[in-house]
Amino acid sequence: MKYAIVTGASKGLGEAITKRLFEEQMAVISVSRTENEELKKLAAEKGVNYRHFSCNLSLDKEIQEVFMEVAHVIFKGEPEEILLFNNAGVIEPIHTVGSLDQTPTIRNIKVNLIAPILITNLFLNKAQHTNTTIQVINVTSGAAVHPIEGWSVYCSSKAGLNMFTQTAALEQWELGTNHKIFAFSPGVMDTKMQETIRSSSQDAFKDLEKFIEFKEKNVLLKADVVAGALVDLVLSGTVESGKVYHINDLLK
Repeated sequence: MKYAIVTGASKGLGEAITKRLFEEQMAVISVSRTENEELKKLAAEKGVNYRHFSCNLSLDKEIQEVFMEVAHVIFKGEPEEILLFNNAGVIEPIHTVGSLDQTPTIRNIKVNLIAPILITNLFLNKAQHTNTTIQVINVTSGAAVHPIEGWSVYCSSKAGLNMFTQTAALEQWELGTNHKIFAFSPGVMDTKMQETIRSSSQDAFKDLEKFIEFKEKNVLLKADVVAGALVDLVLSGTVESGKVYHINDLLK
């Protein structure tokens, strides 16, 4: 049996990924601060194995406790494969360096970078004693390789996630495991994160007008389209470990 774990599954891309996995009749564990009741209802209607765990991914102690429980639930079933979607992310703080708030800055690094590292580490450790294959999907951003004024913390956390992905993949190759770890850049989507970006101030974010135009001109990608392309890639069996995939390449 295959299991999928989706962080940040309550909304946006995470919700869309979960719905697509339901279509594949895959067992899904959702992890977010609050549960999406629509997903719970949909899982019941489709008769799929679904469970939600509440977790604040900015709290390392909570990450350890919750994901130890998640791992226990999954591994006792001796799964063939676990798909780990490290999808949860935050964009704030949106401001120039010198005007950054400490609390959201620390939270950004914890959610976007430290949480995926801790979760991936835990599951690769548990898998050492089983025949289970782990496939880790780290949701990154084009901001990881393109500096954007006002997004220094977000750019930095996603750049760190890319390097973690590449390094961990190299290590697993050297160890001779079948585990795969790759990153996925979903492009500019029509999600709550985009609403947060558009509500920022011009002083804090120089490119604000450009992102407002994305919405006005209807060029934002739909989350279900992006999720479909990602899940197709994950299930294709052709994933190259350590690679950073971009949605534009998958939609060609």
